[in-house]
Amino acid sequence: MSVSVLKRFYKTVAIEPADGGFEVRLDGRPIRTPAGRPLTVPTEVLAAAIAREWAEQPEKGEIKPLDMAMMRLAATAIDRVTVQRRKVIDDTAKYAGSDLLCYRADAPTDLVVRQVRVWQPLLDWAAMHYGARLEVTAGVQHRPQPASSLTALTEAVAGHSDFGLAGLFNLTAAMGSVVLALAVSERHLAPSDAFAAAELDALYEIEKWGEDSEATLRLQRLRRDVDAGARFLDLLGRARLL
Repeated sequence: MSVSVLKRFYKTVAIEPADGGFEVRLDGRPIRTPAGRPLTVPTEVLAAAIAREWAEQPEKGEIKPLDMAMMRLAATAIDRVTVQRRKVIDDTAKYAGSDLLCYRADAPTDLVVRQVRVWQPLLDWAAMHYGARLEVTAGVQHRPQPASSLTALTEAVAGHSDFGLAGLFNLTAAMGSVVLALAVSERHLAPSDAFAAAELDALYEIEKWGEDSEATLRLQRLRRDVDAGARFLDLLGRARLL
């Protein structure tokens, strides 16, 4: 049973132990990923969250995949990460080469001060925690980062399990910062604070000039993505390799 736009076809949703973890069953039949693989997840709480997403679909109407973030991330882990783990590691870690936190404004002064106050402690944390010192620049011109720092952050990314990588990549891509994503994964930073850091410039503009509907919708989508990635990691118990 793959995730697609279709009418609800099941009455009961349950979770059961399975080889390697737990599975969700619809009318007694185990769910499969879009690629047809068994959807077996490593923790019971994640299975329960996925089961809840299926159970909350309207009894009469179409299934809404956009409301099933845990299902989507679990399927991504199984269908994508397990078959191309190295690529997902590299795709995630490459954000360190142009991490959002390293590119600062040169004006106005209050924005510059705010960026330093919010972003610099996170870069300092990455330097202390991973030995990954990243260089900061003003403007958008690319600034190369120390090779040793990029290697250290790649190793930090690679320390996640396949399921953990799915959540970490989701966070990294949403925020444009592998440092922010790792800070959430390590419980150094709350998801709400990570979102605020990622959208510091946009939130500053809203304070100055007010909201517009397009910007508000974009921020809502981003907040939903950040919350989903963080919750997925929480349900995995952080899913770190031993």
